[in-house]
Amino acid sequence: MDFNLNEDQIAFADSAKALFADFCAPEQQAAYEATDAGYMQNLWQQCVDNGLTAIILPEAAGGLEQGMTELMAVLVEQGRALAQVPLAQQQLAASAIAQFANAATQAATEGKMLTLGVDAVSLKLAGDKATGVAGAVPFADSADAALLLAQDGAQTRVVLVDLQAAGVSRVAGRNQAQTGVAQIKLDGATVQVLDAGAWGWLQPRAIAALAALQLGVSAEQLKQTVQYVSERKQFERPIGTFQLVQGKMADCQMAVEALRSALYQLVYRLDAGLPALPQALATRVLACETGHLVGHAAQHVHGGIGVDITYPIHRFGCWSRQLNIAHGGFESNLAALGHWLAHHDQLGWKYDSEEATV
Repeated sequence: MDFNLNEDQIAFADSAKALFADFCAPEQQAAYEATDAGYMQNLWQQCVDNGLTAIILPEAAGGLEQGMTELMAVLVEQGRALAQVPLAQQQLAASAIAQFANAATQAATEGKMLTLGVDAVSLKLAGDKATGVAGAVPFADSADAALLLAQDGAQTRVVLVDLQAAGVSRVAGRNQAQTGVAQIKLDGATVQVLDAGAWGWLQPRAIAALAALQLGVSAEQLKQTVQYVSERKQFERPIGTFQLVQGKMADCQMAVEALRSALYQLVYRLDAGLPALPQALATRVLACETGHLVGHAAQHVHGGIGVDITYPIHRFGCWSRQLNIAHGGFESNLAALGHWLAHHDQLGWKYDSEEATV
C-alpha cells in the first residue's frame, strides 16, 4: 500500500489549486460575502468546464470515472482555498444516481445542480411519498435537486427530491461558513427512492469528502498561523520562539498528519473495494478533533485579530466549526465508533485477505 499520490492525482490537485487561487483570494472572499449568492458562480462554471465536477462520475454518465483518492486531492485544495462551490455534493449525488437510480431519473437530473443532505435522517417515507424537514442543507438554496435520507420502517433510504416539485418548500439562508443553505420541507411530496445499496455506498464517501475539506482547512489554517507566530513579536522575540506556542503548533501538526493518514487509508479502501465503514467512522472522529484543536490553537495565538473580519484567518475557524456541525460533533461520532467496535470483532488488515473470507 502506497500512501503517496501518483502523478495523475497530483495533477488533479495542482489543477484545482491553480483554479482556486484565481477566485478565492481574501478580497474575492469578502466580495462574495457581500453578495446574496449561495456559491461562487464564476468559479463553479470554471469547475464544470475543467471537469472538476465529474471526477468520480462513471464514464457512461459523462464523467471521468476516477476514484475517491482523486476527488480527495481536489477537495483538500478546496478546503485550503475556502472555495464556495458544491464539488463534493454534485458528484457524490450524481454518482449515486448513476448507480442506484433508474434510467429515467438519471436522464431527468443530467445537467442539473445537485446537493446532499445526508448528515441526519430527516424524512419519513411512505411508498414514494416523503414528509419531514431537512435543515440547513448546503447549496440547497441554489440546487435543482437534493439527495436526502428517509426512514422506511427499519431501513434508511436515500431519496432524490426535486426542489421545485409540488409539496416541497425551501427557506434559504447562509451558514457560518457563508455557504448558501436551505431548510427543505416536504409535505407528502413525491420522491425517487434509490436502490437499497445507495446508503451503504454513499455514507463512507460523504464522510471522506467532508474530512478532505477539513484536512485542507486545518492544514492551511495551521500554515498561516505558523507564519503569523514567526513574525509577531513580544518582548523583542517572535512569539513562535516561546515553548508554549511551539508546543501548540506541534500538537496541531500531529493532529493534521493523523487525519491525513486516516483519510488516505479510507479513500484507498474505498477505491480498492474493501469494507470501509469503521475507517470512515474513525476518520470522522479525527476530522472533528483536528478541526477543533487547530481552530482553537489558531484563535488563541492570534488573539483579537483572529476574529477581525477584515483579517482572513477568521474564515478558517468558521469553516471548521461548520464542518464539525456537518460531521455531527466529536462526542457523538466517538460514541458511534465505540458502538461499532463493541459489536464487531473483525477489524484489521488480516481480515481483508482472501483467506479470511473462506
